[in-house]
Amino acid sequence: MQPGHAWFAGVRASRPVECVDLARDAARLASGGFWVVVGEFDGPVRAWRFTRVDRSGAPGGSGPGSAAWLGPSPSPSAWASSLGQQAYCRGVGAIRRRIRAGDVYQVNLCRVLEAPLAGIDGEPDARALGGRLARGNPAPYAGGIHVPLGAGLPPVWVVSASPELFLRVRDGRISSGPIKGTATTAKGLSEKDAAENIMITDMVRNDLQRVCEPGTVEVTSLLELQRHPGLVHLVSTVTGTLRGAVDWAAVLAATYPPASVSGAPKHTALQVIAELEPVPRGPYCGVVGWVDADAGRAELAVGIRTFWWTPDRGGVLCFGTGAGITWGSMAKQEWVETELKADRLVGLASSPV
Repeated sequence: MQPGHAWFAGVRASRPVECVDLARDAARLASGGFWVVVGEFDGPVRAWRFTRVDRSGAPGGSGPGSAAWLGPSPSPSAWASSLGQQAYCRGVGAIRRRIRAGDVYQVNLCRVLEAPLAGIDGEPDARALGGRLARGNPAPYAGGIHVPLGAGLPPVWVVSASPELFLRVRDGRISSGPIKGTATTAKGLSEKDAAENIMITDMVRNDLQRVCEPGTVEVTSLLELQRHPGLVHLVSTVTGTLRGAVDWAAVLAATYPPASVSGAPKHTALQVIAELEPVPRGPYCGVVGWVDADAGRAELAVGIRTFWWTPDRGGVLCFGTGAGITWGSMAKQEWVETELKADRLVGLASSPV
């Protein structure tokens, strides 16, 4: 059997047979099949086609035969950060100066955590980590994909507990659910969180208007409070009617990378991110999900609360965390938000069996 598997809520897939770069060959998705999509924030967006698909409604997470998860040391010192607290706070100050100069309104500033995986023979078991996250941090857009080295296809290893919908396509409609505003309780959410959410929701509305029928794009919910393990979020929903059959090249050109994890205006925000973040984000803040071309459906999550494994640097497990920076941001509070978003997930991935 061709090695490789993927899982999401209600669907499992195995036997990957091809991989395409959607920047070059997005039209390939229209030919049919079930595709799992992983996009790097500052790199390629690729799709792997799987030939064995179980749509019986099986939950995501660990599957039969998955081993126990063997994660990094539970010691906090096991995880290194691409930006320490002082460097991150300096970055917040730099963004506020750019806002004051009128260059940008909001920028998402992120850092990448990584820790070595020791004592593992071969590649780590992605489904085992997926099962641990499903039990300890269930998420609406959880899932994962593992195509190993030597399978004859570009390898990929991503496990996500994302709470954020990037794009859903169904019955000719497209929708997005940007998250902005994070706290431990509803009382911890501020006016800054609400203003930031409204700003990003407007960006998403403008993005979708580029691929939807005129007059059909609408905000169907604004500043909805959603509760997740240990956190609450403000979430808005934007929907529209696609112009004809879905054109993935046009959709990605209009919407990628996601507005909620880049900034406003997006082009300038991406420039600021490139200046301030010392390492690439990888699939963090990119996209993880699936396209069922046979059914005309897709569900793609923003790649937050997401782990990825990289064999090229000695086999390290990576995780990203960040916060949206506006003029009203306080540097230390934004750093604390990045810690808050990481603590539960990193703890689950690190804890001893």
